[in-house]
Amino acid sequence: MYTVLLIILLLDAVVMATAILLQAGQGGGLASLGGGSGTEMVMGGRQATTLLHTITWWCSGIFLFLALLLAVMSSRTSAPRSILEGGAAPAPVQQAPLPVQSSPATPPATNTPQPAPPNR
Repeated sequence: MYTVLLIILLLDAVVMATAILLQAGQGGGLASLGGGSGTEMVMGGRQATTLLHTITWWCSGIFLFLALLLAVMSSRTSAPRSILEGGAAPAPVQQAPLPVQSSPATPPATNTPQPAPPNR
């Protein structure tokens, strides 16, 4: 059910974005404030409601409703939200044995030259 509602929400978002992008802008903007424009340009006169305008309103209402419904559905899941809420204690970690150090049986040989015997 959650996945179906999520897919409907995504399709609704695509339709709404398309309807918004296809609408004509109000025009004017900051350029109309320069002077000589009537009150309709400054105040944004009332335009007739078009089909795209109505589609945008319906899609936005459906989008908000589905978003709230999915938020409520996801908040009521029984799965824990974090590892700490899981309740299961982690398995104890086994300590690795320390390496055995054996002492050498014979002292290490050194390569120091022996002093020469005195000449007689």
